[in-house]
Amino acid sequence: MNDQTYTSKELLRWLWRDYLKKHLGLMALALFFMVIEGSSLGALARLMEPMFDRVFVAGQEDALIWVGLTLIGIFVVRAIAGVSQKVLLTKVAQRTAADMRIDLLERMMKQDGAFHQSHPPGFLIQRVQSDVNAVQDVWRAVITGAGRDFIGLMVLMGVAISIDPVWALLACVGIPVMVLPAAAAQRFVRKRAREARDLGADLATRLDEVFHGIVQVKLNALEAYQTRQYRGLTGRFIDTEVRAAFGNSAIPGMVDILSGLGFAAVILYGGSEIISGDKTIGQFMTFFTAMGFAFSPLRRLGGIAGLWQIAAAALERIRELLDAPVRLRDPAQPVAAPRGTPDIALRDVDLSYGDTRVLDRLTLTAKAGETTALVGASGAGKSTVFNVLTRLIDPQRGTASIGGVATTDMTLSDLRGLFSVVTQEALLFDATLRENIVLDREDVPDARLQEVLEAAHVADFLPKLDKGLDTLVGPRGSALSGGQRQRVVIARALLRDTPVLLLDEATSALDAQSEKVVQAALDRLSKGRTTIVIAHRLATVRNADRIVVMDKGRVVDEGTHDALLDRGGIYANLYRLQFDGAGGPAPAPADATQKPRGFMDRFRRDQRR
Repeated sequence: MNDQTYTSKELLRWLWRDYLKKHLGLMALALFFMVIEGSSLGALARLMEPMFDRVFVAGQEDALIWVGLTLIGIFVVRAIAGVSQKVLLTKVAQRTAADMRIDLLERMMKQDGAFHQSHPPGFLIQRVQSDVNAVQDVWRAVITGAGRDFIGLMVLMGVAISIDPVWALLACVGIPVMVLPAAAAQRFVRKRAREARDLGADLATRLDEVFHGIVQVKLNALEAYQTRQYRGLTGRFIDTEVRAAFGNSAIPGMVDILSGLGFAAVILYGGSEIISGDKTIGQFMTFFTAMGFAFSPLRRLGGIAGLWQIAAAALERIRELLDAPVRLRDPAQPVAAPRGTPDIALRDVDLSYGDTRVLDRLTLTAKAGETTALVGASGAGKSTVFNVLTRLIDPQRGTASIGGVATTDMTLSDLRGLFSVVTQEALLFDATLRENIVLDREDVPDARLQEVLEAAHVADFLPKLDKGLDTLVGPRGSALSGGQRQRVVIARALLRDTPVLLLDEATSALDAQSEKVVQAALDRLSKGRTTIVIAHRLATVRNADRIVVMDKGRVVDEGTHDALLDRGGIYANLYRLQFDGAGGPAPAPADATQKPRGFMDRFRRDQRR
């Protein structure tokens, strides 16, 4: 994340243009009620003069009745106006926060793989939830303060000036003194708030890693270590929040001190005028009440200045994400996706993550309707090929094409509509089994769904579930076994019925019995499709139409299983390591008679498993 900063004016202009302008009607109505609520304080202060001069001093009983009724009316009107403007502003704040969250989610889902590698889930969750919540809470207070309190302050100052301009000037004499300290305090608060936002993201990331990796945490006895890490981050977060609270409370504190000095000056100067009879007690009480009421909104406005800096820090992080460029975009003039079963080709593809070269002038072809296997050591770039084909990331150089159409010439939806992908992770959503299979489709006939369930062997375990297809599978499919999750993903792929199938270590994490069932479903799924398989277990790809051997982002060999064994090289060495375990040369071709008996026995035994 960059350290781009925005001025308050830029952030306010952005908020108004993108989020608040659409709620202009509600905000105008809320402003109307703010004016009423703020003015009520001025009316209350103004009522002090007749209350003291005509009721308490002169003893006019008729004045007692109308002063009392007016007092009740002021509080009733103030109550109605206060409730109305708070309800309206809450509605604006909630809608604004919802729009902001939706925009953030939509923007982040459009980003490529490189973006999500550099922005962990916990960080993004913090931006969408906590930062937007901070803005929502503070924004409502800022609008209320900037509206109601500012209006009230102006009305009350008008009342005070109408009594005596000199008294009003004396009461406010200390305000210019606090301008520079207040500005420094605001800068301090904003800096600390930015630090707190970043530490909050680190805390969310740590929690995300712990909860998603809870099994590894337990198996490696990392509970104490993770607790220490979290305790350290929490301590830094607390220190930062306390320092921000100090800066935020400093401004109202300065207002209190200067208010005391102002009141003392008025009493010293105005007391002599009251004693001499130039001013009445009612006038003094009206002025005193007005200034007393005025310093209360002034104090709140001082606090709101600090609150705005907290909101501004959160808004900066939100806007950085919204301004982050989206590199994966649809072409200006898209080409239709190819029809039928396509071939797949990559030509001179270069791709790097930072300074790390992942694909190096990679060129390969997968023929239509055939199964092409990608093999090689970890880090050879096999999974990156899938990411390039599906445009999860675009290469820096070279082209990828499906059926002769470049992937960048199709819309993202059309391109990804060509693929069904089954990976070793078998990611499921925390929803029902039915929803995980049909996803967002609502037009799936029951007969078609049943056909898919049987073909993927989901029907084998479906009767064991209490609610059948309406059973919740739990977070990430945790209520199902690994083999069951894989079969659900295969059912999803069968239902999509796409012309291209991508299999990434789809059976690597399964036991022998589950692997046999899942492999049968995969064999059925791959029929009539262009299939690309990534596998470390070479026994699962020895029947592929073509095997492509990759090393350091390049194609170093390709051919059938028997041909690659015949030539020796990387594939033969990998095969020998998996099935022979000896340190000698690679096994001979399939038709050789000199093949060691022990190797064949072990291979047949492995196949039977």
